Amino acid sequence: MRLSGDSAPGSMNSSGSGNFLLVPIPEYPLLDCVPNKTVKIVVLGASNVGKTALIVRFLTKRFIGDYEANTGALYSRKVTMDGEEVSLQIQDTPCVALQDDAEGLYCQEQINSRSIYWADGYVLVFSITDNSSYRTIQPLYQHIRRIHPSGNIPVILVGNKSDLLRARQVPAEEGDMLATSLGGVYFEASARENHEGVHAAFLHLCQEVIRALGGGNGEKRKGGLHLARPKSPNMQELKRRFRQVLSSKVKSATTI
Repeated sequence: MRLSGDSAPGSMNSSGSGNFLLVPIPEYPLLDCVPNKTVKIVVLGASNVGKTALIVRFLTKRFIGDYEANTGALYSRKVTMDGEEVSLQIQDTPCVALQDDAEGLYCQEQINSRSIYWADGYVLVFSITDNSSYRTIQPLYQHIRRIHPSGNIPVILVGNKSDLLRARQVPAEEGDMLATSLGGVYFEASARENHEGVHAAFLHLCQEVIRALGGGNGEKRKGGLHLARPKSPNMQELKRRFRQVLSSKVKSATTI
């Protein structure tokens, strides 16, 4: 795919010329001229479950273990899916937590509600090593249903950190059952060790969103999602931090 010019960080390019943006979510949802050409996904979950790591792993095939506290960022990419160009937008979000009564959601609720209203598909993430993060999923989904009380809700459930099996607190069977009850599919993935699992999860949701928006004409879409290599100041910053991590590991090994 031919890449177009990059956009500066922190600004929205209305012409769509930038292929990789990192910007705040708009205050109100934007109207799309061709809805089935735009896939809008929001990633939701508790803190420290790896939401940002999953997104970066999907978009760049890389893992960066050190992230600043998330303030909510929108990653936008031009992708080719089944021979058609699609605008893929993935909204990262601040953490979600259970209140003391274990019934309501807390933490940046206004931002998350706006993200939920904006999105067409939902990635609900928990860590298989943290049962409390798993318990946020059901009330979080109910929050989505309150914002979208009718209609199809494309959703997947991702149990991240599948590389930490010895620390597992949530059995895979429970993840499967919960995903089924939500009307979605369950994926276990490791943002740290496995790009393929992360890619499969996001690809599945992209296809579900396109079908829900009428892009699949009711038929199961085939083929893969092909990502153009991003070239922007934001991606250069990710690469810089990735090199820093590698450098620190090399220095530690040399010292030993």
